Amino acid sequence: MRTYEAAKVVAAREIRVKLRDKTFLFSTAFFLLFAIAITVLPAVFSGGPASVAVADRSVAATLEQAGLDVRVVADDAAAEKLVRDDEVDAAVVSGPEVLSMSETPDDVVRALSTAPPVRLLDADAVNPTLAYIVPFALAFVFFFTSFLFGLQIAQSVTEEKQTRIVEILVASVPTRALLAGKVAALSLLAFVQVGLIALVTLVGSRLAGVDSGILRLLEPTIGWFVAFFVVGFVMLAALWAGVGAMASRPEELSGSSQPVQMAVMLPFFAVVFFGENDLVMRVLSYVPFSAPIAMPTRVFTGEAALWEPIVSLVIMAVTAALLLGVGTRIYEGSLLRTNGRTSWATAWRSKATS
Repeated sequence: MRTYEAAKVVAAREIRVKLRDKTFLFSTAFFLLFAIAITVLPAVFSGGPASVAVADRSVAATLEQAGLDVRVVADDAAAEKLVRDDEVDAAVVSGPEVLSMSETPDDVVRALSTAPPVRLLDADAVNPTLAYIVPFALAFVFFFTSFLFGLQIAQSVTEEKQTRIVEILVASVPTRALLAGKVAALSLLAFVQVGLIALVTLVGSRLAGVDSGILRLLEPTIGWFVAFFVVGFVMLAALWAGVGAMASRPEELSGSSQPVQMAVMLPFFAVVFFGENDLVMRVLSYVPFSAPIAMPTRVFTGEAALWEPIVSLVIMAVTAALLLGVGTRIYEGSLLRTNGRTSWATAWRSKATS
């Protein structure tokens, strides 16, 4: 059997097994529910009457009758300051004119007898709630999907090695075909899962009546995230298989896979903790392990130029090609070593098995 044909057989078997796996089905359902939730949460967090600062008491009375949360201040300057300090959603000043930071306060405008002109003090700003939720959601999906699927690749390899099934498999198919089939199958399932999450998020956003301006930001963000996820997962998949082959039993997997686990975990926490630091996020956008989260986040906030995601994706693709070679060599150098956990150095020095 040729390598390509053998890889297809291995991949088909892995897909059949995973589609019957309750953990895979549960994780898919969970992520789809999560995608639905993040399209609803912004509306929930922004619920309740809008808060308005106003100096004119007659205008204040009109706004109160409309059920808005009114704060009477000394003058227009004080009202504008409250808006800039994010202590109120909007302010009504002389003119009359409505002030807001980034979005038109429709309920305030409707409450006034005549619609006054609206001046956005920061028209390009992203809603603060979305500025937190979207990066966290991207980090959450990439971290857990890549971690869970990667760990399943490693566990599958370790179990085959512990039960000596791998010796039968290697006698029947080339080692590289075994690795390629396993990685291809799990990668395909991960891509399908993330694609469904992206589709449900976009459809849910439209059905939830998300502002068209937000959708214009969200659609390219999700598109770039899927592209970065595809390259990022492939970049890590062979490494997961390699560290799985280094362990001779499941108890050893935690130690052998620790470097790959850190490569997945650190970007997640980096984006969560440094999401508001422009310099750090710019650097993380070009680091292959953090780019799948950092670059789509910067696309959403409008901080990334049109060429930046392309350059970052090319860097990731080159890194993925190199790490596929590293993972393959580690896998081939440790797969048939069953006398305890194989070290990275030993696996690298060992000759590839055919």
